[in-house]
Amino acid sequence: MEEEGERILTQFVSETGETTGDPFDLPVNVTTEKLQLICNAILQKEEPVPYSFFVNETEITASLEETLKTQTQETEKVLKVVYQPQAVFRVRAVTRCTTSIEGHAEAVISVAFSPDGRYLASGSGDTTVRFWDVNTETPHFTCKGHKHWVLCIAWSPDGQVLASGCKNSQILLWNPETGKQVGRPLTGHRQWITWLAWEPLHRNGNCRHLASSSKDATIRIWDVKLGTCLRSLSSHLQSVTCIRWGGDGLLYSSSQDRTIKVWRAEDGVLCRTLQGHGHWVNTMALSTDYVTRTGAFDPSKASHVYRKVTETADELSKLAQERYTSVKGTEPERLVSGSDDFTLFLWHPSEDKKPLARMTGHQQLINEVAFSPDTRLIASASFDKSVKLWDGRSGKFLTTLRGHVSKVYQVSWSSDSRLLCSGSADSTLKVWNIKTGKIAIDLPGHADEVYAVDWSPDGQRVASGGKDKILKIWRK
Repeated sequence: MEEEGERILTQFVSETGETTGDPFDLPVNVTTEKLQLICNAILQKEEPVPYSFFVNETEITASLEETLKTQTQETEKVLKVVYQPQAVFRVRAVTRCTTSIEGHAEAVISVAFSPDGRYLASGSGDTTVRFWDVNTETPHFTCKGHKHWVLCIAWSPDGQVLASGCKNSQILLWNPETGKQVGRPLTGHRQWITWLAWEPLHRNGNCRHLASSSKDATIRIWDVKLGTCLRSLSSHLQSVTCIRWGGDGLLYSSSQDRTIKVWRAEDGVLCRTLQGHGHWVNTMALSTDYVTRTGAFDPSKASHVYRKVTETADELSKLAQERYTSVKGTEPERLVSGSDDFTLFLWHPSEDKKPLARMTGHQQLINEVAFSPDTRLIASASFDKSVKLWDGRSGKFLTTLRGHVSKVYQVSWSSDSRLLCSGSADSTLKVWNIKTGKIAIDLPGHADEVYAVDWSPDGQRVASGGKDKILKIWRK
């Protein structure tokens, strides 16, 4: 590279391996800014899109020359430069607690923002569900109806209804506008409810169908408008720990019987059983979780003013379908599972019962896994005090985020996939910069273990709750 003005034959390649345009000559000292311009020109983008560029999985941070110095490159070959589009918008890290809201009389077990970030709900050991006004950051409604701990909550993808499941095997539905119960309780499970999952908006604009899993080893699919159970799925031998409703009409369930089962939601047929874990499967995440969670709401178009939804169910469903198709791309949905056996597995569950990868490195059980909104990364939270990042396509280990001094319970991604927030038994939350793998902000303030954390889809705030019974809202 001593020769001045050395050039290299280069080919742009998409992250799925498709070549873009013909190979062309580039000066070796080309910078990332120039690569941005060239790539946008070749792809004929009207609005410039920010890209990251990689050579042999190493990111080009300053110039191509700097990156090539670290690699052995065969001179005769065409150099492949992989480009990855990044989110056009940027979410800023939350830096301070703006409100600590008392109200719950027991531990806060779950917190969740609605798909557009307009409402915030929490479920607690005090048997209540609470809605909070995110603009004024004050309590809105206290919903009473459960007789036992509220273990899980889930927003319908149109944001109109919240479902909550309790230790008493009941599921109740709530209207966030009024705080009143909707319809009748969904009863039928014989033990406590472990997870709730709604049918994605692009499959049903009316948000009628809800799936629930229980310690009684069954999964039930409900019609929430009629308040009836459409079908009960039983094949697991022990408690079902987690369910996910995929965008292609499949339902995935993980269990303490060490298996993951793939069901066809419309008729309850068991398609396949995924085996490999040596102990309880605790948690699962789909590559499309974020886009199905946010439905028709696009985080990149978020504004500070929440608008009333004026579209019909069909229009919302169409919007959700467009977003789902663009995020999923041409590949099948990917599923990652985390277990008490300290490992994760990556699967193509709609097509194959063999795992794509077995991911090892954690020293204790894995409590939660989450795909980044752009589907490229997986974060896993473990009782070994660490969060690990993995490649979302190959399952390859990338880095360990260290800083917590006790178990990490939950992680939540920012909608631009550049930041991650984790909550731990050490009473702190930490915001991580994904590019550097370092703590961006340390957020102490809770008096005890932090069980639940959620980053609002519009990127404005993080909510957390835990053993100290306090709900905290964090902003930038």
